[in-house]
Amino acid sequence: MQRVTRAGVRVDGELKGEIAAGLLVLVGATHGDDSDAAQWLARKVSELRIFGDAEGRMNLDVREASGSVLVIPQFTLYGDARRGRRPDFTSAARPEIAAPLIESFGHAIESLGLRVERGVFGAHMVVELVNDGPVTLMIESPRAVETA
Repeated sequence: MQRVTRAGVRVDGELKGEIAAGLLVLVGATHGDDSDAAQWLARKVSELRIFGDAEGRMNLDVREASGSVLVIPQFTLYGDARRGRRPDFTSAARPEIAAPLIESFGHAIESLGLRVERGVFGAHMVVELVNDGPVTLMIESPRAVETA
């Protein structure tokens, strides 16, 4: 997850999603992830106080900062490059499991009152962003950490 001043995603040259200030969230699913994990992650992402208040301190969450969220499906987050020269993606959930979970994650953020834009699952995407800070965090659900 990255705090951004702006971000957008294109597929085949066509703009699919774009936000001004807010969060760019790269989302992958692994074995053991479920709808509870998607809900937990949505709450965590939306409630993290990583935006500056009037004094510049990180005291505001994305909603309080009037930000939006751009969700990008990204199975490569679970690539393991420790051996050889080609990453191993066996830790990534299969598409038929991952796609609905990532969609559920986006809907959960929307249900918390945030504007959400999305990339396209399984597509080759061109993602542009201006990282703010930079502030970049890696967040995994408790269940993903347990099964890793």
